[in-house]
Amino acid sequence: MTRPRVVVAGMGDTGVLTAIKLAGHADVVGVSAKPGLVSGQELGWRLARPDEWARHNWIPFHRFRGLDRVRTEQGTLTGLDLGARTVAVRLPDGSTSDLGYDVLVIATGVTNGFWRRPTLQTAAEVDGDLRAAHGRLAAARSVIVVGGGAAAVSSAAQIATTWPGTPVDLYFPGERALAGHHPRTWKTVQRRLLDAGVRLHPGHRAVLGDGFSGGELTDEPVQWSTGQPPASADAVLWAIGRVWPNTGWLPPELLDDNGFVRVAPTLQVPGRPEVFAIGDVAATDPLRSSARNRADGLLARNVRAFLAGGTLRAYRAPSRRWGSVLGIQPDGLEVFAPNGRAFRFPAWSFERVLMPWIVRWGIYRGIRSGPDDDRAVRYEPR
Repeated sequence: MTRPRVVVAGMGDTGVLTAIKLAGHADVVGVSAKPGLVSGQELGWRLARPDEWARHNWIPFHRFRGLDRVRTEQGTLTGLDLGARTVAVRLPDGSTSDLGYDVLVIATGVTNGFWRRPTLQTAAEVDGDLRAAHGRLAAARSVIVVGGGAAAVSSAAQIATTWPGTPVDLYFPGERALAGHHPRTWKTVQRRLLDAGVRLHPGHRAVLGDGFSGGELTDEPVQWSTGQPPASADAVLWAIGRVWPNTGWLPPELLDDNGFVRVAPTLQVPGRPEVFAIGDVAATDPLRSSARNRADGLLARNVRAFLAGGTLRAYRAPSRRWGSVLGIQPDGLEVFAPNGRAFRFPAWSFERVLMPWIVRWGIYRGIRSGPDDDRAVRYEPR
């Protein structure tokens, strides 16, 4: 009997996890613009210590044991024919391929600054991006971070602790940063930032020029619409949370007014029960929280239930953001619950327990070691 085919469009964090969970139940094909998982998580860690970040967050697909039964195809998604149930892919050599599906999972994420773009890249080009951004910050004698979300906050903290002699200023528009988190989370994180030497500037809303995407490293003075004098630094990191869904390849009828994929509570597209969406591209709730709450397990279960004619379950979004904010620090990893309470993994447990056993085996079902772990991306403390 022929197994159903599931095409997972986008093999980032949620796409990889979904493909792994479906691999034993269907013929799964994953489409990615990258030659491996290049996570969009932990921007600060990526910028400050790219060798460590890459070891855990930039992993070629062949090293995932759970993807052994998944066919991955590198290319750029260019179209979707809902009637024929085919996805069009432009391959690296310029040719095109049409992939048929019984179920389509849309997990193409969003574009968010230089660190999350759906461009076709080789492994060398991914490594080059890591070096370029890190080198720019390593050479800077002063750094400004603009933004009030977790990406901005973690970047300020990681830069300050990696290069303690470099002045780091964090500017954000509200009275506090991390507006989507519990207030208790910000109180704790604020202390961590001040202890690291980060200078905090609440109430600063940046002026954005025409066409500025808001996710760049620049050296131009920052102008404020809130009346303060301009601020300058050798390097300005813009992490203001502007995102664009990677949905230009999809028919407009699948999208909401902001370009995200409309979904029912079952993570199915209304009117198209064979099409599912997950992650930052899916309009599940204002926080698009299925990207960060292990919804891949629910989605995989619902896909199996759909194929078997069973009952599907609803996704329930949390009301607040949660998780790691600052990323791995010299003294360990602090993770915040939705109620703002923190629990800490000590530094020794990160490499010995959390990553090898909980993440690599428990979540990803095994990741092979190999020469890919020893990349020539090295951070430069000063």
